[in-house]
Parts: sequence; C-alpha cells; structure tokens
Amino acid sequence: MKGILFGCAMVLTSATVSAQQTEAVVTYGFRNNGKESRGEQTLLIQGKRAAVGASGRQTEQQFLSYADKATFQLLQSKNGTFTLKKPFGEYIKPELLPGIDTVAGIPCKKAKAIIRSNTIEIWYTDALAIKGSPQISIAPGLGLILKIVRNGNSETFAKKIEYRKVTNEELKWPASWGKLVSEPAYQRQVIDSRYAIVPIFQSEQISWGNKIDNPQGYPLNATYHFAGGTVVLKKVNLPEVKSGQRLFAELVQYSNGDAYDRTGSVFVVPTDKARSFLEGLEKGANVLPAFKGRNGKAYQGYVSTDDYNAPLEVMRFFTPFGVRHFNKQVQIEGYPWADSAVFKQDISDLAPRLQGDVYIGIYIGNYDKGGHKASLSFKYYPGYDGEGKPEPKKWVQPVFNSTNVMEMAGQEYATFFDQDSLTVTVNVPQGVKNLKLRYITTGHGGWGGGDEFNPKLNEIYVDGQRAYHFIPWREDCATYRLLNPASGNFGNGLSSSDLSRSNWCPGTLTLPTDIPLPQLTPGKHTIQVTIPLGKPEGGSFSFWNVSGVLIGDQE
Repeated sequence: MKGILFGCAMVLTSATVSAQQTEAVVTYGFRNNGKESRGEQTLLIQGKRAAVGASGRQTEQQFLSYADKATFQLLQSKNGTFTLKKPFGEYIKPELLPGIDTVAGIPCKKAKAIIRSNTIEIWYTDALAIKGSPQISIAPGLGLILKIVRNGNSETFAKKIEYRKVTNEELKWPASWGKLVSEPAYQRQVIDSRYAIVPIFQSEQISWGNKIDNPQGYPLNATYHFAGGTVVLKKVNLPEVKSGQRLFAELVQYSNGDAYDRTGSVFVVPTDKARSFLEGLEKGANVLPAFKGRNGKAYQGYVSTDDYNAPLEVMRFFTPFGVRHFNKQVQIEGYPWADSAVFKQDISDLAPRLQGDVYIGIYIGNYDKGGHKASLSFKYYPGYDGEGKPEPKKWVQPVFNSTNVMEMAGQEYATFFDQDSLTVTVNVPQGVKNLKLRYITTGHGGWGGGDEFNPKLNEIYVDGQRAYHFIPWREDCATYRLLNPASGNFGNGLSSSDLSRSNWCPGTLTLPTDIPLPQLTPGKHTIQVTIPLGKPEGGSFSFWNVSGVLIGDQE
C-alpha cells in the first residue's frame, strides 16, 4: 500500500498523502461534554523532531525527540533558562487495546492509561513516518496521537493535517538547552514563572526588649521596629492590581525562642486622612483618638473617625507553640514536627488599599528576646486576559480594629464589651453599592472560664437593627498538632493546641466573615458590635479582637 486514504472528516491540504512523508503540521481542537470549545493546539513535525505549540497560559516550550526517545521541556524565565529532559520510558505506559477505530478517516489503534486517577483514552497510528503527541506527558512514544479523551468528557482531537516543509523558524528548536534540571526543580521554576512575587519582609525578627535603632523619615523598603520590637513596619511601593488578578498574602513564621501561641496580625496603616496610626507607633498609644468605655478605660486607635482611619487588618494569624526552635527539644516517636507555619490568604478584596506607597506591618505579641522570625510576600496571579465581565471598581474603608497591635506599648486590651458595644459611625459616599463588612473576630482569655475557651455570640447591628449574628468557634485545632512541639500534653492525652477555641487555633489563620449589608446606602450609618464578655477571675481577663472593613462596588 503506497498511501493511506483519509476520510472527509479530516481536512487535507495535500492531494496525495504518503506514509513516508516526514514533515507536517497537525492542528487539534477541543471538546468538553460534547461541545467544541475555543482555541487550538498545533504539533509541528520535522523528521524525528516535533514541537508542541503553546496554548492557554503555558509558559514553557515543549519538544519531542525521536532520535533521543525523550521529551524536552524548556522554560525561559527571569531566573534563567531551564530544561527538563525526560525519556519516553519514564512516562506512564499505556495499555494497548485490541481493535481498530477510525478517527477523522484514519485507521487508529486504541490505548488506555490511568494518569493521576484520570482515565485517558488514546487513539493513535504507527503506520505513518510522522510521530508526535499534542500532550507530551501522554504516550509520547506510541506514534502519532490523533485523539485523547480524559474521563470520557474532555477531548483533544485532530482537526487538520497539513503535509508540508516545517522550517527551523517555525519549529524553534533551541540551539542551547540552558541548565538541565531534575523534574521537581523544573516544576518549581514553571510554577514560580506564572505569577509575580513582591517580597516585603524576609526572616524579620519580631521580639521584645532588644535595642531599636529606626531610620529617619520613611524611605521605601526600610524596616522599622515599634512597641518594644513586637511590631515591624515598612513602607513599600506595590503594583496596581488589574481586573481579574488575584492577590494573595503569604506569611512564613517560626519560633526564634518564644514557646507560646501568640496573636499575629498583618495590617496596613492608612495615611489618607489628617491623622494616622503612625502617630501612635512613633509617640505612644495615648496620642491616638480614643473612646472611653463605661468601665472608665480609654481605648486608643480602635475606631475610624472623620480625620483618622484605624489600621486595616489584612490577615489574622496565630503562631503555633514553638515550631522549629523547640523541635529537637521535644522529640516524640511518630511526631515529625513542621519546620515552620505557612499562612496564605486571598486578599484580592483589599486591592484598592494595596497599591502605590503603602505602610505594611506585622504584629506578634510576645515578651521574648528571641521572639519569632517572619517573612511576608504578596503574590500576584494573572487574570483572564479580558475573558468574562470586567470587575467593578471597589471602595474599601477600614471601620474598626480592636486588635491592639501596640499591646507592648500601652494600647489597651479590648475589654469594653463587658458594658459597651463597639460603636462607629460610617459615611458611605455616593455611587457605592453592594456593601459588605469583612469581619474578623477572635476571643481571648486563656483559662477555663475565659472567652478563649467559651463560645460567645457575636452580633452586628446597623442603625439599631440586628444585621448578622453567629458564634465564632473552631473545633479542628487538633488537626495542627504537628505545628506545636512546645504545646506538651495533659494527663488525659490531649495537648493545649488540640483544644477548641473562639475562632482560632495555634498555627492557623482566622478567616474573615463576609457580612452582606444591603441596607447600607449612601449617607451616614451606625455600626455596632456586641459580645457578652466573660467576667475577670483574679488577674485574668477576657477580651475580643475584632476588625471590620467595609467593601463595596463603586460606580
């Protein structure tokens, strides 16, 4: 037989097709649940070499070498040029199935492979000189792959074969492979190349009682230490967050000497009003705007006013008991302690307050000279290049924050809930709608009768009407035992880190609760937070750290 006859379902650009022809361009399409989707994939074949055309968000180049019987994946990034060479034999070997099926007019054999719990059906021919696969991880050595079906509903299929000369410019076979690396190293480079990272703090020590020598003024990227060293602050310049992008904060923390679970907060100091929290950091908590509770105490800097904005809380986290520093001191068979705690959170809703020059701080309450080490970075993940509807512009306004980040500089604990609500007046500007309150709440008071260990109802009122209520509580703290080497064990076999708490666990984030507030229209409104605070016992007392940010769509 001198040639293979193709059916009418395959579009050809050559009048005569020979099984000996060695150069071609194969174009593939896609179907999902039987419906053809947008986009195409090309496979360029030049003798014993083939190149898979880029598709979607693919950042690397992919090649097949039938002389080497290997695939090559090449990545050119800001860190250099990296290549993964992988022999065909290291891929999942498919099971060859009996029978012949016709795909787009071409007699094809069939195979099947299970890849990462996915059933992959493969239609291929080995009767042609041209060889290749549109997905190099799927049966690269079988021959020419004409159709791939994943789990019975996601299909890649050949739409057209154009037999013609493929130029070196089209194939883009590299003159150099750069640095050959292992598969784990290559995959890390690929993932890191897909998004942008802005480092903010790197292994910064957050501790108490060491000498502090802050720079003068606020130059960009200079680190400042406040509140005895338990707060670090830096002025950074952040890029604009474009529509569709996702912004994540990632904080890595470990003990540098402190053994306890501590409250931590990543926060922004807004400077768009006449006064700011910077005054308190520089001069002490008592210079901040304050309200007096019925218990006679002054609560400094908690509430936004016409000329002052409270710190905007980006992320609330809790350090585990002594991770890393105490790992070797507390060795238990079968307990492979973690190296550090990693906290990562989507903070895209706050993007309008995280652009341009921004003052960003980290607070970890502690009284230890070694304290903690923390690294913070922002990660920007790309949007969808115009796909879908543009996102509305956001209005973001910090309303209150009773997390006393200046705890070690005299800022009062939030104990006013014993006799008061937290009350604040907000002014919603014209053109803002679809408002919600980004609310973070955690209860504290670390003894049996304290609010850390007793569920308490949180109620949110708007203009005197209850808008939301819930009991913030965590029952999953035992999940994080391997982050807590210094937690120890009680006589009943439990560890302190196992115990359920008021919306937090040692070694975890406390995620915000989004409270829809459709009743907030342009104009002035009153927001109140009420919590039934537990009674003091001896020298112990309870308090609640609550923060609230209004977020709405802006016309």
